[in-house]
Amino acid sequence: MALAPQYPATRYEPSPLVDLSAKAERERLSPSAIKVFLNIMEKWEVRDEDARALLGGISNGQFYEMKKKPDRILDADTLTRISFLVGIFKALNILYSEKLADAWVQRPNANRIFGGQTALAYMIKGGLPAMQTVRRLVDARRGGM
Repeated sequence: MALAPQYPATRYEPSPLVDLSAKAERERLSPSAIKVFLNIMEKWEVRDEDARALLGGISNGQFYEMKKKPDRILDADTLTRISFLVGIFKALNILYSEKLADAWVQRPNANRIFGGQTALAYMIKGGLPAMQTVRRLVDARRGGM
């Protein structure tokens, strides 16, 4: 008879999982996600072409419409991309001064993950998996690893 694993008792509850397949959740999150994304792109001095690529290669028209009217509903993929970028932004600002944190994604990086290219170029080429890798890297550095 196999026993179920027993986990240590804790007084903390896990954060509820956000269901990005639910339209109501995407409606709730999208306007603020768009605003924070645009603010991060401005702080990082990312060209519009590269910002569009970070969002999954959206068209010029979609991008400029989003900039004019941020109260739209994003799909789950775009919200996930923005979530990774917000996490990267937050971790960089914990690790470094504001000036270095804002410049980090545009600086060539000697870490073997990047192969001498910038984190921005790496994320544009690699899409969501690359964004996740960068997020994990900066979170690990923030945690002292």
